[in-house]
Amino acid sequence: MATQAAGTDRPATIHDIAARCGVAASTVSRALSTPYRVNVRTRERIEAAAAALNYRPNIQAKALSSGRTSAVGVLVPDITNPFYFDLIRGTQLQLKAAGYTQLLVDTEESDEVEATTVDQLRKSADGIIVAASRLTDEVLLAAAATTPLVAINRDVPGVPAVIIDTPSATSQALDHLASLGHTRIAYIAGPTTSQSSTRRWAALAGAAEELGVEVRRLGPFAPKTQSGAAAADAAVYSGVTACIAFNDLIAIGMLQRLRERGLRVPEDMSIVGCDDIFGADFCNPPLTTMASPIEQAGRVAVSMLLAQLNALAGGGTRSRSVMPTHLTVRGSTGPAPAKA
Repeated sequence: MATQAAGTDRPATIHDIAARCGVAASTVSRALSTPYRVNVRTRERIEAAAAALNYRPNIQAKALSSGRTSAVGVLVPDITNPFYFDLIRGTQLQLKAAGYTQLLVDTEESDEVEATTVDQLRKSADGIIVAASRLTDEVLLAAAATTPLVAINRDVPGVPAVIIDTPSATSQALDHLASLGHTRIAYIAGPTTSQSSTRRWAALAGAAEELGVEVRRLGPFAPKTQSGAAAADAAVYSGVTACIAFNDLIAIGMLQRLRERGLRVPEDMSIVGCDDIFGADFCNPPLTTMASPIEQAGRVAVSMLLAQLNALAGGGTRSRSVMPTHLTVRGSTGPAPAKA
C-alpha cells in the first residue's frame, strides 16, 4: 500500500518531497524527470525522499494528458550476460524514479529481432534505450529519427549515445602486458557486428605499433563462455603468450579450457577480460579485466532519453556522454614465459 503524506490520507506528492528536502517543487520535478539538470547530492536526497514516501506519479493522468504510455523499452543483446545486470538495474531505478515502466527485451544477438522490436515499441513505448545495438548505422539512425532513442556502446553520428570507453582500458591492458615482457599478444574478437569490438581492435593496433609488440586478431567469437574453448585453442595454436578477450565470459571459458589442456595461467599464458562482471574476481586465478561504471551508464542513458521526452524550455539535451574505464589487475596476468 502506498505511504500517505504525513498527517493526511492522500498519497504523497512532489510537494511533500520538496518539503522534506527543503527544496522547490520544480527542483523535485526536474530531479525525477531530467536528473542530470540537478546537483548530484540534491538529486540523491530527492530520490531517497521519494522512496521513503513511496511516491508514485499519477501515471494514468500523465498518459491521458500527453498521449504517452509512460513506458520505455530497454533492449539488450543477451539478458543472461552478467554485464547487462547492472545496466538493467541502472535503467530500472532511474525510470522508476521518473514514473516510467521499463519494458525489457532480449534481442538474442540478432539484428533482425532487434529491428522488429524497435518497430513494435514505437507503438507501445515513449522511447527506447538500445544497448550494444547490432543494427547497421543507417537503420539505427533511421530509428532515432522517428523515435526518442539513446544507444549505449554504439557511436553513430546523429544518434544520442552513452559510450563506455573500453578502448582506453584496452590500451591500458596492452601496456600492462608489455610491461610484463609479452611481445606476442592476441585480441580475442567479439561479434563482427559489435562496434565495441571494432573500436578496441583499432586502439590495440595503434598502441601495439607504438610499443613495438605484435598483436594478432583471432575470431570473431560469440560473447559467451562456451566460445572460450575455441578461443583458447586458437590462442595456443597462434603461439601468443597473452590474450585480451572481448568480454569476461569468453575469458572465463578460456581459463577453463587452458586448465583442461594442462596449461597454467598466468605462468604459460596471461588472460585479460573486459567488463569486470560479477564472479570475475572468484575465478581461478582471479581475472584481470577492464572495469567501467555500468549501472551509471544505464542511469545516464535514461537521463538523456527523458531530456528528449520532456524537451524542457531552455533545458537542452546531450547527444553524447563518455563513461571512463580502467584496468583491474588480478592473478590471471603475469610475466611472459622465459622460453617465449
